[in-house]
Amino acid sequence: RAMFTSGMKESQQLCVNLPFLEASELEALISCTYSGSIQLNWGCVFEISCTALQLQFQHILSMCLSFLEKEMNAHSCLDVASFAEAYGMQELLETANEFVLRHFQNVATTPKFQDLPANKLRKYLKSNSLLVTSELVVFKAVAVWIEACPSKRLRFAKELMKSIFFPLMTHNEFKEVKTAKLWTQCNTKRLYQTILEDFHSYYIAPRTLCRVYQPKDSLVLVGGDQISADLSRQNPSQELWFGNSLKSYIGLVKNVEWRLLTEMPNPPRLSHDVAVLAEKLYVVGGQDYSGRLNVLKSVYRYDPIQNSWERLADLQEKRCNFSIVVFEGMLYAIGGDSDPETNLKSVESYCMNTDSWSFARPLDMTLSCHAATVLDGKIFISGGYHQRYRCLTSMFTYDPERGTIYLADMRQPRAYHCMETLHGHLYVAGGITLDEDKTSIDQLTCEVYDPVTDTWSAFTNLPIPHVGAASVVLEGMFYVLGGYFKDNYRETRLVHRYDPMLQFWENMEQKYVFHRNSALALQHCTAKADLVRSMYFHQMN
Repeated sequence: RAMFTSGMKESQQLCVNLPFLEASELEALISCTYSGSIQLNWGCVFEISCTALQLQFQHILSMCLSFLEKEMNAHSCLDVASFAEAYGMQELLETANEFVLRHFQNVATTPKFQDLPANKLRKYLKSNSLLVTSELVVFKAVAVWIEACPSKRLRFAKELMKSIFFPLMTHNEFKEVKTAKLWTQCNTKRLYQTILEDFHSYYIAPRTLCRVYQPKDSLVLVGGDQISADLSRQNPSQELWFGNSLKSYIGLVKNVEWRLLTEMPNPPRLSHDVAVLAEKLYVVGGQDYSGRLNVLKSVYRYDPIQNSWERLADLQEKRCNFSIVVFEGMLYAIGGDSDPETNLKSVESYCMNTDSWSFARPLDMTLSCHAATVLDGKIFISGGYHQRYRCLTSMFTYDPERGTIYLADMRQPRAYHCMETLHGHLYVAGGITLDEDKTSIDQLTCEVYDPVTDTWSAFTNLPIPHVGAASVVLEGMFYVLGGYFKDNYRETRLVHRYDPMLQFWENMEQKYVFHRNSALALQHCTAKADLVRSMYFHQMN
């Protein structure tokens, strides 16, 4: 339009040459102008994007950028990053770089990775968002890159190897380093000797040596309590802590770096639950402690963008030791205790538009200290206590309209446990169970439910008790944080995470911020900022 209406010379010409434009591209643009749609694939999207930029077809450009973000994969992400950098598209560049860092192991096996400039590879290796399963992955990536053009790239080897923390490797991993084809190249013998000495320095390496990974989703702990040494007093917390980074140290030692996010309004609380709706955090019910336990019905909403709290409508019934799930755009508060001797069968739903709680269809029985989560559009509820406070083995689905459908029982009774969705299954861990004398004891056994076959199977036992712990799934692993020991009420100041691929519980090290009966959340950050763009919170007991 500007070409023909702004007095440019082309407005006086009968024929205008567009040397940068292919006939097929022009045909696609004209067709899209009339139809509103365009067929995109990796063979044409960059060319059409460039043309749309030059001719200022904003609608078509938006569709191209959407394709690049949604269809990005290990083979295309580096091309997307280069394109975004060339045209100054900062948001797309951040998305592409984040994809590279989070899928580094797969990206490093592609032909495009071998064409990376040295400065870009160096930047990726030094990023605190680099996600790798071990230092061996980083070494193999560097070795492949150098071997693609050794005559020009061996000069970068020493500097790039500094980005690899060899003392963090196991002996089996370093055996693969030792046999790498890279050392057959000339002028690498001295470099290998330096790396070997670095690897054997693990026993004198500084405690600060670690691989720091700052995930886009961060763990958030909400409230909870600590118990006094003489077991006479509970001290509830108002604090919200977030896991700023995950760290891997020498050997098997790993931990989470915690930072204080904010504090919730009075009163401090425990045995509450949290959820997120429309990107805002809801803290619901629970107990406070002012000489005696007091069950709450108050509800607060936290806006992470404004860093502000808002008091909402109270629950219809005060409740603690309950579960909250987000289901079909509503919050559902399920069961719980209204006082130390009364548990509930009622269910309440919250409507955000009217700021009101209303009773939904009740459960078939009173229930508290259970676990609930959503999988494939269904609410699953496991274990807990019924009206006589007996530990249950039950597993069922709850629907606000159709009621409950009972499924296969768990292998063992449990309450105060954790349940999370992972890879289409439901993983259950921690809590308490009953011994042969019907006495409550710590539950170390773990089990996983397959909704397709309606069956339970065991997986690796927890190494120590986690009663009343918080839990979440992060980066494909099942985290269980804090809680206490049933036998002596001693606090469990540990994080354990379970990797379904390795079938192993990792100890993420002792941290002082863990409370009993706290809520755990996932905080989603767009640029690793302290304030949150959106959050995804998971149920706890």
